[in-house]
Amino acid sequence: MATANGLVHASAKKPLFTFGVIADVQYADIPDGRSFLGVPRYYRHSISVLQRAVSTWNKQGNIKFSINFGDTIDGFCPKDKSVWAMQKVLDEFEKFDGPTYHMFGNHCLYNLPRSKLVALLKMPTGSDRAYYDFSPCPEYRFVVLDAYDFSALGWPQDHPVTAAAMKLLDEKNPNTDKNSPDGLVDVDRRFVKFNGAVGKEQLSWLNDVLQDASDRRQNVVLCSHLPMDPGAVYPAALMWNYDEVMAIVRRYNCVRACFAGHDHKGGYSVDSHGVHHRTLEAALECPPGTSAFGHIEAYPDKLLLVGSDGMADTEMCFRSSDRAAL
Repeated sequence: MATANGLVHASAKKPLFTFGVIADVQYADIPDGRSFLGVPRYYRHSISVLQRAVSTWNKQGNIKFSINFGDTIDGFCPKDKSVWAMQKVLDEFEKFDGPTYHMFGNHCLYNLPRSKLVALLKMPTGSDRAYYDFSPCPEYRFVVLDAYDFSALGWPQDHPVTAAAMKLLDEKNPNTDKNSPDGLVDVDRRFVKFNGAVGKEQLSWLNDVLQDASDRRQNVVLCSHLPMDPGAVYPAALMWNYDEVMAIVRRYNCVRACFAGHDHKGGYSVDSHGVHHRTLEAALECPPGTSAFGHIEAYPDKLLLVGSDGMADTEMCFRSSDRAAL
């Protein structure tokens, strides 16, 4: 269930661990603006939201790590200030008393190439790839996906991936402006240039990770900039091949929740297999003096998101049949 803030209360039991979450900071040193839908965007204030998040997490004292769900800087950030703006935001994350796990989104890729982002974000991959997993305790595994592995963004214009992604868009989206979903129906609205997909190699890697997690009887949390369930997101913000990813998820019985950013208003659903999907509200669209961030308490049988004023509390209880199968 998703509730208004303060209506979900911590369990009497202590959580196994607690971690911080924030999405779509989209900082830029430019005047406030609006989205293409007319929603106000507070480009300079968004870093204040992050500062409040880090301060809150540090004061709480039990936040083991934090996850940044991408779109760290905004596409309107002047290109010659992109590295400066990214570093300014990362310097704020560095003030957190623990590690932060990053992913990138479309706005990051508007500004900087993939290889530069992997280095700046210090992704623990040991390579140029931007997907990885980690285990904060024996009972849990986190899987961070690269939702733009197959995409028209971030790769050089003459790269085979760029060509293949543009070919897909030409087949799926008849509009001249490939960022427009006009005329597309329901989930087909996801075939726009600001989205992307998990590539074949990454899908194979995901399958192997979930097999291992299942063997270890771990609860898995999938993290992606792009959402993967139509019930938790506006259709135009879905991952291109969310159905392929979820088909792999359903081979196993270990994935409990999928967290994402991208769709700034947020959302929540539970799919037919009992997986919780929580799209996190954006820091960017918080008016001055307000915030959107939270922390998540991880228990053996549930996840509990406790949000700040702009991020709704959400209790995600695991199905007893799923727990029994592990």
